[in-house]
Amino acid sequence: MRRCRVAVLAAMLVCAWGCVHIAAAQQGLTVGAAAIFYGDNTEFRNPFREGETIFGAAPRLDVGVELSDAVTLSIGVWGNQRFGSDSAFESVRPVLTLSVKGGRSRFLFGTIETPRAGVPAGPDRTGPHGLLPPLQRETLAFDRPYEAGLQWLFDGRRLRHDAWLHWQRINTPAARERLDGGIRGSWRLAGPLSLPVQAHIVHEGGQLFASGAVRDSVALATGLVLSAVHQHPGPPHPACRLQNCVTLELLGLWSHDTPDREFPERTRDGAGFFGRAALERRHWRLHLIAWRGDDFIKDEGDANYLSVRRDGTRYRGVRDYAETGITRTFRIAPDAVIEASFRFHRIERHYEYSYRVLAVARARGRIR
Repeated sequence: MRRCRVAVLAAMLVCAWGCVHIAAAQQGLTVGAAAIFYGDNTEFRNPFREGETIFGAAPRLDVGVELSDAVTLSIGVWGNQRFGSDSAFESVRPVLTLSVKGGRSRFLFGTIETPRAGVPAGPDRTGPHGLLPPLQRETLAFDRPYEAGLQWLFDGRRLRHDAWLHWQRINTPAARERLDGGIRGSWRLAGPLSLPVQAHIVHEGGQLFASGAVRDSVALATGLVLSAVHQHPGPPHPACRLQNCVTLELLGLWSHDTPDREFPERTRDGAGFFGRAALERRHWRLHLIAWRGDDFIKDEGDANYLSVRRDGTRYRGVRDYAETGITRTFRIAPDAVIEASFRFHRIERHYEYSYRVLAVARARGRIR
């Protein structure tokens, strides 16, 4: 069955390429390729998170037809290969995106832009959309690097944001539909001071088939960021190559977790404090994170921050977590970068370490 699906997808791509080739005779054509190579190892053994090794690559190939100066239709293929797996690819998906640009906005319908691994640098900012780890764990960029739905990217002088809706699973007799959506934004107030806003929700439901519990898990984060560089999903600021760039983030978080709407007594509201300081210079980055949470529970959040043990029981009390790490970035080509990082973690009374090697390569050419 897997081979049949791959063959059908290949036939679709051949037909799509023929249509694109015909359209390219009259329209602009771009050809793009990208790949993320990841090697992540966490030496964890604590009541909250188990250690694991994630080793593989996620390539993507697509062609884009410029229907106008503002509209582009992209068609291609995406895959995720886990090294050592019996399968050639753990998953293969089509790339189908309608991109509309207007002013400082860009709207994507179909396959959205994720993950933003390696941009900017730092293992603590590697999540699919760069959310804080308590909201969405970083390793989702490797476990689930493909997302499809809607996305709105805005890049203004004072306001920048990434807002999206990702449909993970449709409603079937075997399972509820599952989706997540969120926003990561930053508003520059004055000078080096900016206001970050992050929100993320994971929902399981659907009305066609009542197959399982209806669940909701939502979290919000806001506070203040002190930095000479406007924090946003993008490349590191050139000023960091010439002088020390110091960033201080102080944010408060709120969570609301409903594991089953039919049992409202199981709903939990939680809160937390997230502090992060980072020092960047040239190709180096040092960071320190401090976290305190009380009943903070978030689906897709990093378990090191949550008030839930691995066996599913609640942690009653204030959760403490801290980490420090160093990252070295190697720009081996204009559109290729290798990032190596090492982190030391304190999870309550447990002291552990992790390390990661990440490579990102992208290429795109325009053909008339």
